[in-house]
Amino acid sequence: MMAPTVSCFLLAALFSAGCNVLASSEQMCTEKEANKTYNCENLGLRKIPDTLPDTTEILEFGFNFLPTIQNTTFNRLINLIFLDLTRCQIKWVHEDTFQSHHQLSTIVLTGNPLIFMAETSLNGPKSLKHLFLIQTGISNLDFIPVHNLEHLESLHLGSNHISSINLPINFPTQNLKVLDFQNNAIYHLTAKDMDSLKQASDLSINFNGNNIKAIEPGAFYSKIFQSLSFGGTLDLPVILRGLQNATIQSLWLGTFEDLDAQYLTPDMLQGLCEMSVESVNLQKYHFSDFSSSTFRCFTHLQELDLTATHLQELPSGIKGMNLLKKLVLNANHFDLLCQINAASFPSLTRLYIKGNMRKLDLGAGCLEKLEHLQELDLSHSDIDTNNCCNMQLKSLSHLQHLNLSFNEPLGLQRQAFKECPRLELLDLAFTRLHVDTPLSPFQNLHLLQVLNLSYCFLDTRNQHLLAGLPDLRHLNLRGNRFERGSIRKANLLQPVGSLETLILSSCDLLSIEQQAFHGLEKLRHVDLSHNNLTGESIEALSHLKGIYLNLAANSIRLIEPHLVPTLSQQDTINLSHNPLECTCSNIHFLTWYKENLQKFEDLEETVCANPPRLRGVQLSAVKLSCGITAVGIFFLTVFLLSFAILFIFLVKFLLRWKYQHI
Repeated sequence: MMAPTVSCFLLAALFSAGCNVLASSEQMCTEKEANKTYNCENLGLRKIPDTLPDTTEILEFGFNFLPTIQNTTFNRLINLIFLDLTRCQIKWVHEDTFQSHHQLSTIVLTGNPLIFMAETSLNGPKSLKHLFLIQTGISNLDFIPVHNLEHLESLHLGSNHISSINLPINFPTQNLKVLDFQNNAIYHLTAKDMDSLKQASDLSINFNGNNIKAIEPGAFYSKIFQSLSFGGTLDLPVILRGLQNATIQSLWLGTFEDLDAQYLTPDMLQGLCEMSVESVNLQKYHFSDFSSSTFRCFTHLQELDLTATHLQELPSGIKGMNLLKKLVLNANHFDLLCQINAASFPSLTRLYIKGNMRKLDLGAGCLEKLEHLQELDLSHSDIDTNNCCNMQLKSLSHLQHLNLSFNEPLGLQRQAFKECPRLELLDLAFTRLHVDTPLSPFQNLHLLQVLNLSYCFLDTRNQHLLAGLPDLRHLNLRGNRFERGSIRKANLLQPVGSLETLILSSCDLLSIEQQAFHGLEKLRHVDLSHNNLTGESIEALSHLKGIYLNLAANSIRLIEPHLVPTLSQQDTINLSHNPLECTCSNIHFLTWYKENLQKFEDLEETVCANPPRLRGVQLSAVKLSCGITAVGIFFLTVFLLSFAILFIFLVKFLLRWKYQHI
């Protein structure tokens, strides 16, 4: 008995003493993309850290302290493309600050109390395209240095004290596409203001939050704009009269929640007849004397947004809306879908009735005159029906996108979408489905590519549920449960061999049988996050290569050596928020992990759970020494000597016994 006891003791001492774990220091800034993208926000920094490599291209440095920036501040980071200096308390921007940054295209100075910007402060970048000077205290556009802005495409000046948009004479506008003046103090627009923008074409200007009280007649005459936004204006007729003879693709005239209710009459909208405009947004207005005459100046529109305009129905007898392609009626108060009088808009291709404020009854055939409809959004509208959806979607044979998510329970019969054989996207997320057929309710949707069935409380035992979907590429089954928490070899996924994206997160999964995903050879994205899977479930993916694999927030402790090859053949892996062991029992995986960090995302949250002294330490920062230590060598020597002595005594004993019995 002595030998086994001594052996156990010595082996226990040998291997318990064999693990030395060291954690390396962490970088101060977060690395998002190796050697290129870094986030150093809100770290109380007063200079650029020396740890940032010279190859850095994208730097988020907001909420630090740089009261003055000059040509030495960023001189080492000459490869910068994007620089965010939001709220760094910058007051002074000196000469030639960015003189060596030829590739810099975006500078964000939002929230800095600027006092001075040198004329040459923006020199250097050969193609500076986007400049953000939001909430910097600017009151005059002469403050902005105009040197080296020839390639500028967007200039953001929101939340300042600007009262005039008259740009300096030498301000280059030939490439300007976006001008943001929202929430300033602009009350008047003159012809001179607009003439300063004459070199710009297809310009988008945001005047939201400026209470414009007057526009000089002719200021917008023959001007062409991509979009104009006048949200929150208290005197809408002033705006519409001032825009006479302008050509505008998109005109945003909505109001906001924090303003008193504003009412529109047909006469107030008369100005729309005097301009060329394709899209109009009137969100959150109230309509007085709402009738078919309200729409008399809308006949040339292609898009109309009436979100949250307190509508209970659209008037009958609306004429001349044959050009309208898109109608948005979100967040209104319809009781019945037929109350929108769809026949008044025969050319509609997109219709959105999302977030209806009352329980919406779909009726039967309310949309049958919309034979060209391609997109229909009826989500968040408390819709429920026991027999969805052929009667409700009658004659919508060209429908491609249908959203019925976040509604009340729907009953699906066989071929529930027979009226819409061209569907490519169907979203039923967070809508409890009662499938009243052993066959598939989707079986005639041969062109369907995207199907969202998340949190639909499906009977996942029905292996025919997804039959008849030969072109399905993206399937979301998040939040649905499988019998006994396991995906078995025979399952509802077998008929959809064309899948490229499969989402099975938050399904309370405990295991996946090895053959469960066989037949899904085209998978490129698999999300198994927020389940209770262990490392053994990885084996079910052994036949897949080059995929994005999300295993975050599971119960993975150990990854055995035979599972590492399955991980090694994938492109991107997420193992964050798992109770990973950082002990010698997991040494094979940990070694491979650190050699392949480029394969993993969310490295900051991929941390140790055990042993307790390493809890919360990033796997990439852990070093294990699992060889035989000096103590181990001592005990091994003692063990071998003891064994040798014991063996000699045993041989002598056997020889003596043999000679005594000859």
